[in-house]
Amino acid sequence: MKRTRKPDARPVPRAQPEPAPRTFGRAVVPRAFARLAREIEACARCPELRAYCAEVARTRRRAYADEAYWGKPVAGFGDPAARIWILGLAPAAHGANRTGRMFTGDRSGDFLYAGLHRAGLANQPTSTARGDGLALRDVWISASLRCAPPANKPTLAQLARCAGHLDAEWDALANVRVLFCLGGIAWDAALALLERRGHAVPKPRLKFAHDAEAVVGPRTLVASYHVSQQNTFTGRLTPAMLDARITRALQAACSS
Repeated sequence: MKRTRKPDARPVPRAQPEPAPRTFGRAVVPRAFARLAREIEACARCPELRAYCAEVARTRRRAYADEAYWGKPVAGFGDPAARIWILGLAPAAHGANRTGRMFTGDRSGDFLYAGLHRAGLANQPTSTARGDGLALRDVWISASLRCAPPANKPTLAQLARCAGHLDAEWDALANVRVLFCLGGIAWDAALALLERRGHAVPKPRLKFAHDAEAVVGPRTLVASYHVSQQNTFTGRLTPAMLDARITRALQAACSS
């Protein structure tokens, strides 16, 4: 008698869909980031900086005389799931201190966001105001200091008082693999952050340079000259140079 084979009772596995491509930003900001933004915006650790920002907001620049300035500390901005954390110096007195968003409303922002757009990390090449539709993918942007300092020169004491905000962002940005430092102050702030988080920084400490890199614990530091007008107008930092460093940051993020 010929035996018949029983049908296989195991379910046939379904084909898995391809993962959806990462989108720009998120429709809903996670609570941790919203809370962090509120804490930064209410920060009063440097009364002298709060007074300076408020005075700039009161007197304004002639070109923006009809605008209402932000005039207080500026929180970070971008993709909460970012692998690349771009760290700048501080809000510009008539840039982010006016608009309330990092690298927004000035020539530095024009240069940076154009580069991020060329790399596919920003949905548009310009950043003029909060609510202008700008969204970032795989990138978070903040600063070593959250208030605009006089002459764009923060003191060591001011940077130290502001360091706690970087610590809080570190805790919130669970996916970050690369700290992309714009300028020497951001480079030093990133190294100090990694030390505070228990990672051994190589000795002697690597000095800032446009093409400086360092692997510290599970993170990679990638440096670039700051996107200030002083650098971009003089040709010290060109679009091609920025593009190369953004590409390097992407490579490091993908390989770590």
